Amino acid sequence: MNAKDFRAMDAAARKKEMTDMLREQFNLRMQKATGQLSNTANLTKVRRNIARLRTVLNEKSG
Repeated sequence: MNAKDFRAMDAAARKKEMTDMLREQFNLRMQKATGQLSNTANLTKVRRNIARLRTVLNEKSG
């Protein structure tokens, strides 16, 4: 997703998306630690999406 998509969401959807992405990031980290993660690029994609969403959340609250 890009920042435009996050800006179009309402506040509740943004918070739900943030918890979903943080959970996904945790699962990917655990897979990497146990050697089960085959595509390590997914970890970077999730991290960048979390950063985008946090940026939009800070814009909206400020």
